[in-house]
Amino acid sequence: MPLDHYDVIVIGSGPGGGSLTHRLAKTGKRILLLERGDYLPRSQDNWNAKSVFVDGKYQAPETWYGGDGREFHPGLHYYVGGNSKVYGAALFRLRERDFEELRHVDGISPAWPISYRDFEPFYAEAEALFAVHGTRGEDPTEPWSSGGYTHPAVSHEPRIQQLSDDWAKEGLRPFHLPLGIKLDERGGKPTPTSVCIRCDAFDGFPCLLNGKADAQVMTVDPTLAKHDNVTLLVNAYVSRLETDPAGQTVTGVRVTREGRDERYTADIVVVACGALSSALLFLRSANGAHPNGLANSSDQVGRNYVRHNMSVLMGLSKAVNETVFQKTLAVSDFYFGSKEWDHPMGLIQMCAKTHPEQIRGEELPAWTGFLPNAPFDMMARHSIDFWLQSEDLPHPDNRVSIDRDGRVILDIAENNHEAHRRLRAKLEELLVPGGLYSYLFERSLYLGKNIPLSGTAHQAGTLRFGTDPRSSVLDLDCKAHEVDNLYVTDASFFPSIGAVNPTLTIIANALRVADRIAERLH
Repeated sequence: MPLDHYDVIVIGSGPGGGSLTHRLAKTGKRILLLERGDYLPRSQDNWNAKSVFVDGKYQAPETWYGGDGREFHPGLHYYVGGNSKVYGAALFRLRERDFEELRHVDGISPAWPISYRDFEPFYAEAEALFAVHGTRGEDPTEPWSSGGYTHPAVSHEPRIQQLSDDWAKEGLRPFHLPLGIKLDERGGKPTPTSVCIRCDAFDGFPCLLNGKADAQVMTVDPTLAKHDNVTLLVNAYVSRLETDPAGQTVTGVRVTREGRDERYTADIVVVACGALSSALLFLRSANGAHPNGLANSSDQVGRNYVRHNMSVLMGLSKAVNETVFQKTLAVSDFYFGSKEWDHPMGLIQMCAKTHPEQIRGEELPAWTGFLPNAPFDMMARHSIDFWLQSEDLPHPDNRVSIDRDGRVILDIAENNHEAHRRLRAKLEELLVPGGLYSYLFERSLYLGKNIPLSGTAHQAGTLRFGTDPRSSVLDLDCKAHEVDNLYVTDASFFPSIGAVNPTLTIIANALRVADRIAERLH
């Protein structure tokens, strides 16, 4: 057998690829993990707000185009660990009702072809694998679980505990965010041996100490250390997948690495590049048997892109907010609606404290009328910061594609904004009872100047799974309907996205699919 042949090739080392590789490594099969980037450099800039958010130091230097021809830079990060290197590590299970058909004000969120019950055991394993800290029973919309978290919830600092108490007095049920974090704490303080030190650069920053439970730290590095049957190649860009003449089997993976063109083969190929990049790989791999893109006779590859309606908002506390590690609190009381409005709205959660450099980098005219002489550092000291996300609905014309000139086109028609507007209004009602001024500031810099296009952190839905090959790309095991040895384990398979962060579902599904592949390899 040639040395460039493997039992399994996995393309992408983020939560989907890393988790599947971690799971399959124990089979002893020969596995090649391909990552188009390198390890993210560890330096003091990892924790520098100007470098991370204003300069976009770690963002991929790519130019894509909207459906109107406008240029933008997608919020993608090509490193070992994928986008999880800069994610916020909020690891939620989809709500049980998210797996069912759900009516929104703008239409229907479709049912998944399998149920929450099918996912539940893999959610439990995913939470253990990524060291999720939380407390069962606090979140009023949390789905049923077969067991508790293996790690206790990350404690609130005094100002956030006060906010939680104030909102509880208003009849809400605030809860501790489930966080993937390598933290040991005692009395609200990290222990001397804790990897995480509860600093102010957790959410959206790379972790200099590797204290964030990202895919590199929790899956890739431990797998490489323990299993010599797994090989990682970095700076390995997969340009296309080759098939046999009938188009039924992937026969080659073409890679550009260190200026050379390379070719690898495997019995099974798993694509986990992220929903946008995976769809683009399928489209780049068009051939005589698949003229419209690999596994695309349904014309569904790249379609039904979803990514949440998101806002990052800064409130100003009337008292100084001395909190350092702020991302510990969430509210889901409006997730499925309210007494006044019988449609889902979404999730309110905290995000990291605003840094003065971030405020300085914002587009400030809308702010200066409210606080014309406020220095940036004073605003940052009084800031309390929120991340709001609502479900956006899949639509076949919301898609990623490649035009005749080879340009990437991301075409989006926004929807379900009324739900998001109402969620923001609910937060505004809670500001004064929470000890804040009654005004919220948009922090567009956090998600990119144009959130609908460049805000790709929660990308999903471009290679949906289902039972009907005419309306889906993948089967229920996330294998391509039309290609026998091709699987996908990123968020491409999502039929809908709910309103919680998608990463835990990606991890759980990767473990589920890994078990199906392991059965096939025996």
